[in-house]
Amino acid sequence: MGEQRIRRDGPPGWGRPGPPWRGRGGEGPGGRWPWLSTVVLTAFVLIGSSFAARNQHGHREPLDVYAVLLLLVTSGLLLWRKRYPVFVVFGTAAATLAYFAAGYPYGPVFLTVVVACFSAVVAGHRRAAWAAVGALWAGHALIALRLYRLLPPPGDTAASWGQQLVVATWVVAVLAVSELARIRREQWARERAERAAAARRRADEERLRIARELHDVLAHSISVINVQAGVGLALLDTDPEQARTALTTIKAASKEALGEVRQVLDTLRAPGAAPRAPVPGLGRLPELVEQAAGAGLTVEVEGEAPPLPPGADLAAFRIVQEALTNVVRHSGSRRARVRLAHEGGVLRLRVDDDGPATGADAGGSGNGLAGMRERAAALGGTIDAGERPDGGWRVLAVLPLTDQEENR
Repeated sequence: MGEQRIRRDGPPGWGRPGPPWRGRGGEGPGGRWPWLSTVVLTAFVLIGSSFAARNQHGHREPLDVYAVLLLLVTSGLLLWRKRYPVFVVFGTAAATLAYFAAGYPYGPVFLTVVVACFSAVVAGHRRAAWAAVGALWAGHALIALRLYRLLPPPGDTAASWGQQLVVATWVVAVLAVSELARIRREQWARERAERAAAARRRADEERLRIARELHDVLAHSISVINVQAGVGLALLDTDPEQARTALTTIKAASKEALGEVRQVLDTLRAPGAAPRAPVPGLGRLPELVEQAAGAGLTVEVEGEAPPLPPGADLAAFRIVQEALTNVVRHSGSRRARVRLAHEGGVLRLRVDDDGPATGADAGGSGNGLAGMRERAAALGGTIDAGERPDGGWRVLAVLPLTDQEENR
């Protein structure tokens, strides 16, 4: 447990545990250490400062051991810019200011502050970056305009306000570019999060669709099997022929259920693949009536459904199937009526039984009505289910169909 404890002192951005060489592959909490870019930038600063010293000979102090150490410290701090962005931006600004206060030549040492500022702003430490760069500019202006007489090189003259204005312009430009990079990075992060959320939402919707499909398939078939198993057990000794008929119905219902479950699982294993069997629709309503008859339920069908798009056709079929399943499970009536009506771009499905409710439980999950409502809502429709004024139970589904869907 002692090895798993991580000590975090100070505000965010000031520090994270571990030296640069700690961690597998040179990686740590702040990501991969920027060795290559730091080494290249350090070499560029040293070489560029040497050339600058030659060009500014006689105007600035020559490079010595202390100047080289300051340049190494300023550039070397950038190695920690991903893990300690606030410390690095202030450290590079302070080291650069000390470098200029010592009278050493102007050169690419400014680049270290630019990189540190960029890293801090992108990491979200905007105020720290602004404060560090602003302090560097103010200190440089103070040295160039007021303290130049007290600091090397001897005989230095005051800088003009125009030069300070140019430096301030560069400071503002660096901060602006850093802010643009930060904004763009945040946009990318939001886009990635939105894509991930959309992918999770699609996965959840697909799982819900498959669960609803399996429920509707299994609930109807198992209800038929349950009823026929009870009939077979009751008549096994007194009427073997009728018991045989019940077992035949169980066999047919179970085969049908296995086929539909296999179809659903095939689409799950190979998303986008065409199903082996046609998607159920109201065209299979006669089969549904026959299965209900096998469970002892007589179903009368009134009206004919128009050609429907696959999604609406499947939803309508499953709604009728679930409604008849509920009649088998919970109604004492052995007759049900299914009425189909299509007018004004709306498909109306009505399933009635005369009741009364038996209170029996055929092993249902209680999700049938919720599933019907979800299917209807997915098409912009509604489900109204409840007791009729004259007794019995009614399920009324209203599924709106657009002109485009009707013409498919």
